[in-house]
Amino acid sequence: MQRDAQRQVYEYMSPKLYHTCKRYLKKEEEIEEVLADSFYTIFTKMDQLKELYAFEAWSRKITVNNCLRCIKNQVNFNLYLEDTHYKIQPESVPDTQLEEEDLLKLLDLLPQGCKTVFNLFAIEGYGHKEIAVMLHISEGTSKSQLNVAKSKLKELVNTHFYKKTN
Repeated sequence: MQRDAQRQVYEYMSPKLYHTCKRYLKKEEEIEEVLADSFYTIFTKMDQLKELYAFEAWSRKITVNNCLRCIKNQVNFNLYLEDTHYKIQPESVPDTQLEEEDLLKLLDLLPQGCKTVFNLFAIEGYGHKEIAVMLHISEGTSKSQLNVAKSKLKELVNTHFYKKTN
């Protein structure tokens, strides 16, 4: 009976948590590994959940924390941002409305540190103090990473969706 319940939870939550992982991680292997680790934690720590209505938020928080653990092993968030290089790969995108999927593709073009801070701040709703603690960086670094992310995203959106003719 418990396995059937776990399967139902997995089938319901898997697409949502996969989407969360995809916002933070680029490599499919990392996404799958973090997703598996997240479900292991969810199923083994279910007794710690105090309110059933909070299950989705609790599950997402576990998944975000697992993504951050994976990222922290690879990224130096204190890297001087002017030294980071990224390439805008031209695409033949028609002038259309920007969809969520398009924004996620553009986020993948950002340096990992900027992308992570942007996700935590703009999508997950964390403040700079919380982000600083989670990533073991200063609040100033968090703010700087967010500002760079916003600037680069604006540039990318303008390049890909609002082509300006001079």
